[in-house]
Amino acid sequence: MRRPEAGFGLIELMLSLALGLLVVLGLTEVFLSARETYASQRSSASLQEDARYVLSKIAQEVRMVGMFGCLSTDRIIDAPSAFQRPISWQGPKGSRSLHMISADIGLQGAKPDWTVISDCTTFAQAYSGARLSLAPGEIAFALRELHYRFENGQLKSGANNAVLLDNVAAFDVSFGVADSSSTQSVLRYEDSPADVAGIRSVRIALVLRDPGGRVKDQGYNVLVALRNRLA
Repeated sequence: MRRPEAGFGLIELMLSLALGLLVVLGLTEVFLSARETYASQRSSASLQEDARYVLSKIAQEVRMVGMFGCLSTDRIIDAPSAFQRPISWQGPKGSRSLHMISADIGLQGAKPDWTVISDCTTFAQAYSGARLSLAPGEIAFALRELHYRFENGQLKSGANNAVLLDNVAAFDVSFGVADSSSTQSVLRYEDSPADVAGIRSVRIALVLRDPGGRVKDQGYNVLVALRNRLA
């Protein structure tokens, strides 16, 4: 009596190969999906870190805008005309600039553009550059002029327009304005308020774009309350 042949036949072999191929394809798809997810998360984290650095830097400077000392601006002797409008957002669409005069926040190696010397009671005078000599009872307030420009997908800073951040899809500034110089509550937000004395806060909006196209444009916002009355 002849025994049946043992082992795999051609059909079983083909089924095994097909199942093996399906498993390999499934694992490959899982790997590619995981790699794409990781790349997207990494891109998103990179954009978020760039936004955090830039917005925290600008917010710190905005917070100290108009810190001209203890006395009001109109009592400062030899105050430059720039003191009358210590913050502004202006220029044509696509090439706008944020201009500020802010208290020096201790940047190493940075020299002030002006120094206000005051006794905080009856006297205040502005000087160009640094001022080291002080009389008894006087306090020095160092001030710096700051510029940020948004154009051609870049955020630039300084008088030389050094590139601070690339891949910027949008950058916008608006000012929270009170209904009068004597109130604190913000009534509305304006692009360029006529009376800076009414400014109580500054809203900064930043949209970053992933150059690799892995994630959608990411928007970030920060609202900064001014420490000083701009008047």
